[in-house]
Amino acid sequence: MSEKDTGSVNEVLIKYYGGAERVAKIVDEEVPYPDGKLIVSRTDPQGIITHVNQAFVDMSAYTREELVGANHNILRHPDMPAVAFKGLWDTVENGEKWQGYVKNLRKDGKYYWVKATVIPNIRQGKLVGYTSVRRKPSRSKIRESEALYETLQ
Repeated sequence: MSEKDTGSVNEVLIKYYGGAERVAKIVDEEVPYPDGKLIVSRTDPQGIITHVNQAFVDMSAYTREELVGANHNILRHPDMPAVAFKGLWDTVENGEKWQGYVKNLRKDGKYYWVKATVIPNIRQGKLVGYTSVRRKPSRSKIRESEALYETLQ
C-alpha cells in the first residue's frame, strides 16, 4: 500500500489477492453504524455482489447500481489485514459460517465497522453464493479488533 498526502484526504493504492488493485481515497472519519439496522448482501461464488439492501446502500455511500456487479472487495479498507479475509474465505469455502469484525471503506473515503456473518448458500448440494449480514458491533469489540489487526499488518 502506498500513500499520497492530499491534505486531509489520502489516496491509497489497495492491492487485492489475485493481483487486482485500485486507488481509493481515505478519510480518517468513522461513520457510526445506525442502531437497529441490518446490512445485507448476497454474492455469487466469486464474491461479485448480486443483491444489496437499502441499509447497505446507505452505509456504503455507493448507489445500488455501483454495488451490484462489483466485487465485494470494493469495501475493503486498507487497515484490514489480508489474513483476515483469507480466514473468511477458507471458512466459507468449507461450507461453514464465518463471523468477524470488519472495517469497511465507504465510497466517500470514510469508514464504518461491522460485526459480519457470512453464510454459504447451498442449493441442491451446490454452492451458489454467499449471504452476508452485518450488525452494529460493540465499541469494545472494535477496540479489540483494531489492536489485533495492527499485529497482523
